[in-house]
Amino acid sequence: LSSPRHKRACQAAGKEVDLDEGLVDLDLRNDSDTPDVPPPTDSTPEILKRALSGLSARWKNWWIRGILSLAMISMFFLIIYMGSFMLMLLVLGIQVKCFHEIITIGYRVYHSYDLPWFRSLSWYFLLCVNYFFYGETVADYFGTFVQRREQLQFLIRYHRFISFALYLAGFCMFVLSLVKKHYRLQFYMFAWTHVTLLITVTQSHLVIQNLFEGMIWFLVPISSVICNDIAAYIFGFFFGRTPLIKLSPKKTWEGFIGGGVSTVLFGFVFSYFLAQYQYFVCPVEYNSETNRFVTECEPSELFQLKKYSVPLLLQAVLGWETVNMYPFQMHSIALSTFASLIGPFGGFFASGFKRAFKIKDFADTIPGHGGIMDRFDCQYLMATFVHVYITSFIRGPNPSKVLKQLLVLQPEQQLNVYRTLKSHLVEKGILQPSLRG
Repeated sequence: LSSPRHKRACQAAGKEVDLDEGLVDLDLRNDSDTPDVPPPTDSTPEILKRALSGLSARWKNWWIRGILSLAMISMFFLIIYMGSFMLMLLVLGIQVKCFHEIITIGYRVYHSYDLPWFRSLSWYFLLCVNYFFYGETVADYFGTFVQRREQLQFLIRYHRFISFALYLAGFCMFVLSLVKKHYRLQFYMFAWTHVTLLITVTQSHLVIQNLFEGMIWFLVPISSVICNDIAAYIFGFFFGRTPLIKLSPKKTWEGFIGGGVSTVLFGFVFSYFLAQYQYFVCPVEYNSETNRFVTECEPSELFQLKKYSVPLLLQAVLGWETVNMYPFQMHSIALSTFASLIGPFGGFFASGFKRAFKIKDFADTIPGHGGIMDRFDCQYLMATFVHVYITSFIRGPNPSKVLKQLLVLQPEQQLNVYRTLKSHLVEKGILQPSLRG
């Protein structure tokens, strides 16, 4: 016979099993159980709809994509003309919009659960992470500007502690917002927000880091991805017959190969054009006297013409024994090859994400293209590659950065560095022994 205590224990165990089974069921929902997201509205301007009303859906989409692509490219060139600061604002604006589109999908999918503070905390974490990364950028590239303002010196000195304290506040608010019935779902959304931050904010920070190395390191990679996207679409539209990947049924091998070859050729020629101008090749630096960004320098060896021997196999075809090229053009081949071979996998990843939630596009911001994230899904992979490429194969010690760090030291610390450096130069024979005193 069972005792009352034993019966109560069995009942409690049964309830725990039911709860666990319910949570497992939540985890094991298949794609067909995923809540539907409301379809995006058609944001095509009425003037375009009327002008293209007589065309088939295929050609109508072709013209809409083409016209909007030319408009976006023209706007991009205008922003380039306006300078590096406007490019940084553009990157920030794109980052915020991409974050908004991904977070909105999560909010729409699980809106029926009425999760407390989800959207507010998501935007709060976005502000915290941006504060951290942009503060690091200010400390690295605006050292002389910071030294002149005591308030900024305090913020920079304790920047990482302040950033961590801000994040902790958001973390505590999340814990306080937990509701008994929605624990697991709230943790799903917490992870959703942090992965979105990793995809958008971290990568956009790397884009700006690349820009500071010289505008050419910003323009060539981004333009290569744009070129590959356009060329792959054109080749696929006219010649596409063989499907490339199930995640994205409209992608074809013909488009993939045609886009890849076009991108490498474009990157090589475009690099030759940009490498001729200081505006594009010089590192972007902040001039504290004029309060402006400047791009003036003596171009490095990467951007000085050199004579190269043409391989024997190509000599018979081209009729040239030597050719004058910029060394950067060789690096552009690596960048454009990555843009055409690996970059599209960012798009495939985004396609899988959209299929998981039964949506065609991330948003309907750009007619014929979808959302901002639909246009920039490949750019984030590219940004990371360029940053790793620069730090691994290009960038050496940065004297200006070292000097900025020295200027922040106390006078006695600066004297110690001076004596150590002087002694080292004398030992190397660079300074005359008579200068020791």
